[in-house]
Formats: sequence, structure tokens, C-alpha cells
Amino acid sequence: MQRRVWCGVGWAVLVTALTLIVYGSRAWAGPSRTGPSRSGPSAAAPAVRVAAGVASESAGARAVAGAGAGADVGVPAIGRVWPVGVRPSVLRGWEPPATPYGPGHRGVDLAAAPGSPVRAVAAGRVAFAGRVAGRGVVTVELTGTGLRTTYEPVRPSVEKGAEVGAGDVVGVVAEPGAHCGASACVHWGLLRGGTYLNPLSLLPPWLLGRGPSRLLPVLTG
Repeated sequence: MQRRVWCGVGWAVLVTALTLIVYGSRAWAGPSRTGPSRSGPSAAAPAVRVAAGVASESAGARAVAGAGAGADVGVPAIGRVWPVGVRPSVLRGWEPPATPYGPGHRGVDLAAAPGSPVRAVAAGRVAFAGRVAGRGVVTVELTGTGLRTTYEPVRPSVEKGAEVGAGDVVGVVAEPGAHCGASACVHWGLLRGGTYLNPLSLLPPWLLGRGPSRLLPVLTG
């Protein structure tokens, strides 16, 4: 009888020891390798999706934001309208050259359909309206600033010496040419003397969409 008791106790001790060995080794080994790791691809997936969403932001919006952030010091924000449309897409932004004759993009390209009106962004006087290298160009000297804006390719509707106000039509968008390829656009430039500047510097924040909204009058009756 005593031998049976000792045998039962021995088996109980052996089973307990084996159980501790098995479950203890699993605890030291960490989480099961068959399940997804929190530091693996499944954990990184949300971050990848967020990055992809940021990368898919409109290219035109990025160009406006970037060019607006690089506004030239000393250029007054006197613009009251975009040259075309309400807030056109920027096909190519301002890329100042490192040297006066180096590569770059001396202005901004705004998407616009052929025949669309081209407007003076601010008041001034037409300094040139004609063709340069086969393209129609209008140049407006901005009143009291020493600056001048250029618009091309356009079919001018004004003549040299004409006074224009902000928003006045100076021509219409010409057919697509070599500058924007198959896309119709207006190349908008800004100069002080012989130095090219960022034309988006002329636009106040509310026109660029970065500032507070303007309160407009409510029409009744």
C-alpha cells in the first residue's frame, strides 16, 4: 500500500516537472512565429498607406504651395486676380536658375484652354504686345513698382501704351505650342530690370489659398 502511494506521488511530481518544462520553454521563446509580428509588414502597412496618401497629393497644389513659400522679398502682393481662371493648376512652378544664364524655369506655367481670357494681375501700362520668336507676348509694367509681368503665348487684345486695371483682359490663350507640349498653358513671368522673380509673389495669401477667407457681401433682393 505504501509503495503504491509513493509511486502515485512520483508520477505526480514527474508530470508537474514536464509541464513546467514545456510551458516554460514556450514563455522564453516569446510569441508564436506563425502569427503576424507587430514589427513586421502588417504593422508597417498603415504607415505605408498614409505615406501613399500623402504622395498622391495634387501636383498642382504642391507647386502652388512651394512657389508661394518661395516668394521674393521686396515684391508687393498687389495682385488681385490670377492671369487665367479662378485658381488654375500650375503645370510647372518657379525654378530659379543658379546663374543668370543657367537652366531653370523663369516663371510659372498655368493650365488654360485655348481661347480663355488672359487678365492683368494688377494695374499698369502695356509695355509690349506682339510676337517674340513666333509667340504672342504681352508685357505689363506694374504701376509704381519697377516690376513688369509677361504673359505668353497669347493673342493680344491690347496695344502698347494702353492703361490696364487689375482683371482687365489683355488677350486670349493661344493654341498649344512648344513650351507646354500638348497642353495649353500660359507662361507667366515677373521681372525687375533684367532679373527674373517668382510671379506668385504678387499674389496675396487669400488668392493662393493659404490665408484667411475673405468676407464677401451678401446680395439680397
